Amino acid sequence: MTARAMADIYDANRPICKYVHSTSRGHEAIQLATGFLLNPCDFVSPYYRDESLMLGMGYRPYELMLQLLAKADDPFTGGREYYNHPNIRRDNYPQIIHQSSATGMQAIPTTGIAQGIQYIEKQQLRNYPIPPVVVCSLGDGSVTEGEVSEAFQFAVLHELPIIYLVQDNDWGISVSSDEARTMDAYEFAAGFKGMERVRVNGSDFIDSYKTMEYTINWVRKERKPILVHAKVPLLGHHTSGVRKEWYRTAEDLAKHAQDDPGPKLRKVLLQKGYTEADLDKIEQEEREYIASEFDKAVNAPEPDPSTVSDHVFAPTQVTEETGNRMPAGRDKVVMVDAALHAVEELLQDYPEALFYGQDVGRRLGGVFREAATLAEKFGDNRVFNTAIQEAYIIGSTVGMSALGLKPIVEVQFADYIYPGLNQLVTEISKSCYLSCGKFPISCIIRVPIGAYGGGGPYHSGSVESTLATIKGIKIAYPSNAADIKGLMKAAYLDPNPVIMLEHKGLYWSKVPGTDEAKMIEPDRDYVLPFGKGVLALEASQDAIDNGESICIITYGMGVYWAKNAAKQYPGCVDIVDVRTIYPLDEELIYNTVKKHGKCIVLTEEQLRNSFCEALAGRIAQNCFRYLDAPVMTIGALDLPAVPMNMALEAAMLPNADKVAAKIGELLSW
Repeated sequence: MTARAMADIYDANRPICKYVHSTSRGHEAIQLATGFLLNPCDFVSPYYRDESLMLGMGYRPYELMLQLLAKADDPFTGGREYYNHPNIRRDNYPQIIHQSSATGMQAIPTTGIAQGIQYIEKQQLRNYPIPPVVVCSLGDGSVTEGEVSEAFQFAVLHELPIIYLVQDNDWGISVSSDEARTMDAYEFAAGFKGMERVRVNGSDFIDSYKTMEYTINWVRKERKPILVHAKVPLLGHHTSGVRKEWYRTAEDLAKHAQDDPGPKLRKVLLQKGYTEADLDKIEQEEREYIASEFDKAVNAPEPDPSTVSDHVFAPTQVTEETGNRMPAGRDKVVMVDAALHAVEELLQDYPEALFYGQDVGRRLGGVFREAATLAEKFGDNRVFNTAIQEAYIIGSTVGMSALGLKPIVEVQFADYIYPGLNQLVTEISKSCYLSCGKFPISCIIRVPIGAYGGGGPYHSGSVESTLATIKGIKIAYPSNAADIKGLMKAAYLDPNPVIMLEHKGLYWSKVPGTDEAKMIEPDRDYVLPFGKGVLALEASQDAIDNGESICIITYGMGVYWAKNAAKQYPGCVDIVDVRTIYPLDEELIYNTVKKHGKCIVLTEEQLRNSFCEALAGRIAQNCFRYLDAPVMTIGALDLPAVPMNMALEAAMLPNADKVAAKIGELLSW
């Protein structure tokens, strides 16, 4: 009756409830039963129609209404997100990670929680007096999403303690079940060997309670996944913005009304001896209570606009370069080994660290040998292979991070990060911001990148511009062994999501002109903070004073193109290696440009709408009165093509020559 009164008052006050929202009408029985049965040690991911699940766990209607009305005291997102998009860390309540509006996308992060719980249990990192269970709530329409299948596959393969609660009301906005799928979620789950299944009448409270009680107890004991298919009616609108009368017939609405959980429960209570007057009194009390709660929420303070940028990132403690970068008496190492040693040291020092991805496990140790011997040293529970599931690899870090674990994961080639972008954009990048700092995602995503050898069009791509448009992630692009180790350590200590772009052509310095990527390996305590670029080459003061100098802003392989080109103009070139694309050391960049008055921005990417074009625009804007010539950009399509059958040894030379020509053009101004 509380949930019904809430839906009614929202509908009666549509001008006030102007933000899009859904209600739980028709789904109340299964949701309340689930909420009543969960323990504080458990985790749950409600979806946007699950307000009754929240009520069942003990949340006050006023708290939910604060989010409905985007108020400052909204305990979940501080007025930043739609109704019933909760996240919470609260004593004596189940925990809820950040919930997005992206349909079905919660399946992977929530399965990541179950993965993390299993890891903690196997590694004995902490003791759970009551074995936790994880509940992932889904609508039946969302089960057709490919990422739900990735979650199911991982859950059954690894036997994770998770319940997929699928509420099936036969509708996905205006798309009916018969025109969208050939099977319901219960039938679909049969294809995942090892997935237990159960059906329940989700409009019958007693059946729902008994079924969920059995299911939760079973998962606590067996530590395996199960899918609950709950058949429910849809009594309300899809959302306040998509009204039921727009697409549903009177016959369909009448059919669904027959399964309204309220009248069903009322009938049971009358049979048990309660009177009509008793039940009428309860309904009236709830209407009055909800009216009072709504009035309080309407009059609650609005958010302070000055806080709109708060929580994009969690604060990091790593702000200065520390440790020994060049210890005496050591040989130089290649970049791939420096990165490998950094990960090995992290696994040694932090039991909460683990490493997984495609082909990084025991047999191969990475297709670039970037994880060689790690599984042998740390075991298959800490370093292991996944299936070809970029979305799961990336998105599972959300759930792992919520448990205090630190996943280091790998996408095998930059070209194949795109299936994981949904998780990166909708779940990872926004979690800290939309949870008001409660759930920052602490993870490292390693991405081998760039052209090398005969990789062709699907193994040679550059994706930094795509990634740079995503607010809420940090991006490193080191160009040498010392930097990659120091940045890897900083990334681990950073509470935010970090993408490490690691150029394949620099891994072993086999490309002519890249020997300087090999460096003395820093000590294990060396940490290089993000946002600190460096002058990789410095011009002479005489050249600067005479106006015969230029600066090149670049990163990755571009550092070596620039260095080789600069040999034709000794003493005339400053090269800024930005090291990290976000945060970017703009102070170093602008100061260097102002010193020379002439600038090239160099990238391996294509230029149009790229990170480097945007950077060139900012340089022009911020350094305009210091510039003696337009800012020039050089990208992939400006560099001469190297035929695939040409010897690798020739690959560097045309690129360096092209850069040198641009240098000469600018110096002639």
